[in-house]
Amino acid sequence: MKVSLFIPCYIDQLYPQTGVATLSLLEKFGCEVVFHQSQTCCGQPMANSGFQHLTKKLDGLNQNLFGDSDYVVCPSGSCTLHLKEHVLGTQTKVYELCEFLTDVLKVKSLTSNFPFKVGLHQSCHGLRGLQLAKSSELVAEPFSKLEPLLKMVGGLELSYPEKVDECCGFGGTFCVSEEAVSAKMGQDKAAEFEADKVDYITSADMSCLMHIDGILKRKKSNIKVIHIAEILNGLAS
Repeated sequence: MKVSLFIPCYIDQLYPQTGVATLSLLEKFGCEVVFHQSQTCCGQPMANSGFQHLTKKLDGLNQNLFGDSDYVVCPSGSCTLHLKEHVLGTQTKVYELCEFLTDVLKVKSLTSNFPFKVGLHQSCHGLRGLQLAKSSELVAEPFSKLEPLLKMVGGLELSYPEKVDECCGFGGTFCVSEEAVSAKMGQDKAAEFEADKVDYITSADMSCLMHIDGILKRKKSNIKVIHIAEILNGLAS
């Protein structure tokens, strides 16, 4: 199975270990992974700020790079959703990493081990845009595409915050335009994880984790953040 790997620009620049873990994980399950060196941003920050009309060249680049791919896999729910809904469309099979592992590869077991208490943050784009789990406002049977994968990891104790699907406050450009509101939402989210005494916080969106991590570090908290790809791949320490 040939897979085109889309690594978000902020992961490439700030959290390369997440990209490496994603690549390694896909290869472990027999995927032939293609990484296009000329890829840059998905275009979401500009579009969210009302400037998608200025991203035509970027959209064209992404369409040329990924338009003919059998699958495009991305370790970010928000970037995946933007590519799917605004750039590549439904003809290209675009998947968030956990969605791909669950729905396409149908992973049933993992060899990784992570003996820590881990709090799971469900990002808004992944939850309500990609339906990676059931949101609390829906009257439906509970489901999750992240939880079963984490439960395959040896030694991991999974925990949820009290407000299981409340936004962390990052919201991309929202944290710039509404700084005070964003910070307070993040502080509330971090406090829930602290009250539950988790060792790590994980998510399918490193952008949310970046926001929460900044708040934790300012509080000199011992809680660490880690992308789910690193836990599943077994590279975490």
